[in-house]
Amino acid sequence: MNKEFILTADGSHTIYLPEIDEHYHSVHGAIQESMHIYIGQGLLQTTKKELRILEIGFGTGLNAYLTYCYAKSMNISVNYFSLEKYPLTESEYMQLNYPNTIFPEFSFIFEQMHRAEWNSVIGISPEFKLQKMEADLLTFQFDSTPQFDLVYYDAFAPVKQPEMWSEEILQKVATTVLKDGIMVTYCAKGAVRRTLSNAGFQMERIPGPTGKKEILRGKKTF
Repeated sequence: MNKEFILTADGSHTIYLPEIDEHYHSVHGAIQESMHIYIGQGLLQTTKKELRILEIGFGTGLNAYLTYCYAKSMNISVNYFSLEKYPLTESEYMQLNYPNTIFPEFSFIFEQMHRAEWNSVIGISPEFKLQKMEADLLTFQFDSTPQFDLVYYDAFAPVKQPEMWSEEILQKVATTVLKDGIMVTYCAKGAVRRTLSNAGFQMERIPGPTGKKEILRGKKTF
């Protein structure tokens, strides 16, 4: 797909895909969106000092980068597992300005994450292991036992990728989450909330970031 790099309202980049009329991040601010949803309502809600995180949609790497920066400041060890069907090329990810905008002291980490070999466990630092899987969630087979403490569900919007928000796929992801684990997403659709509730999550509607009224967060109850 063709990609256009645009500046969002907080000065950070997002990518626009004209063919499906979709952005990777909010035009109201890519960084502020990721900070509010995945860091503020995800990472900062955990109490463990060792976390296994699942991200659906590695995309620009912004969520992984912010997770590294905040986990380091909180002395949290992270095993970060991310699925991405369409990885960015080097020429594409090198255009992104996140390391110049936030935590510039870790700019080398952002590049290291993108250069990390796919489908392998890579030690980004002693406390942060990254495994990027070039894979399609629809056909990917997870381990049969729950393993994740935290899930960032960051697929494209249901109107653009309805298959990624089906009851079958959401339940598939739900089975990977440990008891008391957290799942957070920008999507606040009632059908998503009900499916995750039926899959064992105690769901909450949370005020969203700028430009988004609400988001969803769930805690696995069994």
